[in-house]
Formats: sequence, structure tokens, C-alpha cells
Amino acid sequence: MYKTYQPKEKEIKRNWHLIDAKDQILGRLSTNIATLLMGKQKANYSTHMDSGDNVVIINCEKVKLTGRKKEQKVYRGHSGYPGGFKEVSFEKMFKEHPNRVIEFAVSGMLPDNRLKSDRMARLHVTKGEKHKYEKNFK
Repeated sequence: MYKTYQPKEKEIKRNWHLIDAKDQILGRLSTNIATLLMGKQKANYSTHMDSGDNVVIINCEKVKLTGRKKEQKVYRGHSGYPGGFKEVSFEKMFKEHPNRVIEFAVSGMLPDNRLKSDRMARLHVTKGEKHKYEKNFK
């Protein structure tokens, strides 16, 4: 009788991926990033374990949206208190914090479970070409 292989925590090897967001569409980019963070591209992927890789995104300020999303997209949040509803337009968020646009998109594509915060911690979004993770790619 055959048994299903279950990877151990110490067998997980985390690779580093460098992705240039220049002229890429936000939704398609974030699905690829979410796949890498979950580790779905690996042969020993298991849904209950965090076997994903580290992802570094550069040029986050050059990402693109299709259609009229630049004018229409709105980020909404609520503090939990009365009158605590906040709305921020995409244009304002993109101008002030372009890295958060990618972080919110990827966060929405990851499953909402205990592993989500650990996966998001391995996502590093930087503005411009330079990043502080050069030593991990050599």
C-alpha cells in the first residue's frame, strides 16, 4: 500500500525571486506573486504548510491597470468605531504609497488563514531599481 508523502518543515527550501513590475498589469502580476508566496509551483506543495518562497518586487511605481480602474478603484476600510469608515482612491494611494497597491492586491489573492501573515512577511516591495536583498540573489 502506498502512502502520501508529507514534507517536513526542515525539508522546505525557500528560494528568492526578483520580479520587475515595470509595465505589468497589477492583477496578473499579483496572481503570480501569490503563487510564489504559497509555494504552489513546488513539487512538495502541501496546503497546510507554508512552503513558499521570498519575493522581491522592484519598480512598483510603474505597474499598470487596465480599463478605467485608475479613476474608479477605491480602497475601503473601517476602524470598527462609529464613523470609522475610510475611503482612499487608487490615484491617491498610488501617488503616496505605490508599494501598498501591490501589497493589497497580493493580500487579497492569498487564502485567509493562519499562514497569510507569514506569507505576506516574505513579500518585499520596493520603489525603484535598488533593493536591500542583493546578497540573497548571488
